[in-house]
Amino acid sequence: MECACIRYTDLPHATRLFTDLAYHFDRVRTFYPYSPHDGASFREAAARISFPPERRAAMAAALREQNGDSAELDLLAQPGTVAVVTGQQVGLFSGPAYTIYKALTAAKLARALSAQGIPAVPVFWLATEDHDFAEVNHCWVFDSSHHPVKLEVDGSQAPGQPVGGIRMPAPPTAEMAAALQGFPFGQEIAGLVQEAYAPGANLGQAFATLLRKLLPNYGLLVVDPMQPAMRELAAGPIRSALEVAPELTSEVLDRNQALAAAGYHAQVHVEAHTAFVFLLENNRRVALRRNGREYLANGRRFSTEELMERAATLSPNALLRPVVQDAIFPTVAYVGGPAELAYLAQSEVIYKAILGRMPVAMPRSGFTMLDWRTRKLIKRYRLSLQDVFRGSEFLRERMAEILVPEPLARTLDETETEIARSLERLYGELERFDPTLAAALATSRRKITYQLEKIGAKVGRESLSRHEQAGSDAEFLEALIYPHKHLQERFYSIIPLLAKHGPDLVDRIYENVRLDCPDHQLLMV
Repeated sequence: MECACIRYTDLPHATRLFTDLAYHFDRVRTFYPYSPHDGASFREAAARISFPPERRAAMAAALREQNGDSAELDLLAQPGTVAVVTGQQVGLFSGPAYTIYKALTAAKLARALSAQGIPAVPVFWLATEDHDFAEVNHCWVFDSSHHPVKLEVDGSQAPGQPVGGIRMPAPPTAEMAAALQGFPFGQEIAGLVQEAYAPGANLGQAFATLLRKLLPNYGLLVVDPMQPAMRELAAGPIRSALEVAPELTSEVLDRNQALAAAGYHAQVHVEAHTAFVFLLENNRRVALRRNGREYLANGRRFSTEELMERAATLSPNALLRPVVQDAIFPTVAYVGGPAELAYLAQSEVIYKAILGRMPVAMPRSGFTMLDWRTRKLIKRYRLSLQDVFRGSEFLRERMAEILVPEPLARTLDETETEIARSLERLYGELERFDPTLAAALATSRRKITYQLEKIGAKVGRESLSRHEQAGSDAEFLEALIYPHKHLQERFYSIIPLLAKHGPDLVDRIYENVRLDCPDHQLLMV
């Protein structure tokens, strides 16, 4: 498998906060305690973890309920072992492909740390508490013609219901199998998905089952925070956050201002009355608003002390959630994408107040898969990946230029060059004769150049219209590399890529996870 790198600064929609974390850590040092590119960071973060034996025993017992016995769980139960944590919403059919890339990055980092004398285990946090069903009830695959196909699950959701428990009477596995027909491994991969997404399974269970099937060899421990034992473990840090909520709010608001002043963005909007928790009640996640040390929810009032007593029935918001997670686990590093690592820049002040420590913020590896046809087309049309990112119209015009017959293209270039030289000579003579005439020529020159470029573009479009295959090629490139103006890894599930290239693609991706490389990778498969 060949591999090439592209800097995140050359990818569309990359945020400055993420690219500075990747390439200029000195600029973001105020917001993150450790550089992910310095090996000493992990040793320092591990040294700051204080994890009492009774807490470790309770954590191991809760994990055993969900994962059964394993060598990795036995290792995590031992004093001194740390966790490399990642996670994702429980999206249909494993959600976007980067879900798998996160897990593989966490697994690789855990193995690397273990080899360096820091025993580590990868842990995957299922975001089953989230209540935005619209974000997880669908996924995109592509068929053998590389046309995007949207798959969606029907499910009845009460307002605010955590998505992990939503049952699927009829998961769209038949539609998924139909889309994968024609791929060499389509039937095999469809079978794996159908086993995980049986009728009646809930989103959290099915996601966890599929994750284990796709990644059987990487020692990943899966965590559902809705499990009662996990809720009990989360109660302690939630109580701590409630006790100092006004101070936390002030700290986060100050942090948001500091991010803005540095030219960055605050990923999570926070107001003076923002609560860092939701109330879990009657299978719903109820929003709370804080007023001093009181909380309001649908006309009801709760004191801070009342909520502290029922902390096991509270659910953390996006900023408190990573702190709760890393209080449950001896987390040395969190592997995340741009949005999650932006959360951590805000959550850092909560980490200080509640835990007194914070893990290394580690960017996940990112990939775009390019097959032999993609490589052939990019070479034929002399394209770069950035050409595809610039959109349909630009891509087609760029390809059209390449399709112009060589003699005509040469004549157009020669004509433009000759006219430019002649106008330059004329401009010089006019400037000596009468500067006002030279100024008039400058305006006319721009019009002449524009008309020549317009003729060239028309020639290109005509050439493209005469080459139906070129239009098909452009559609193929867009659909595979930049579908609906999204990066491949953020749009498609990993499922069609496995159906096309085989289940061992996961192992090949793992081999190309480069912990010392901050770039996005292009894998030629």
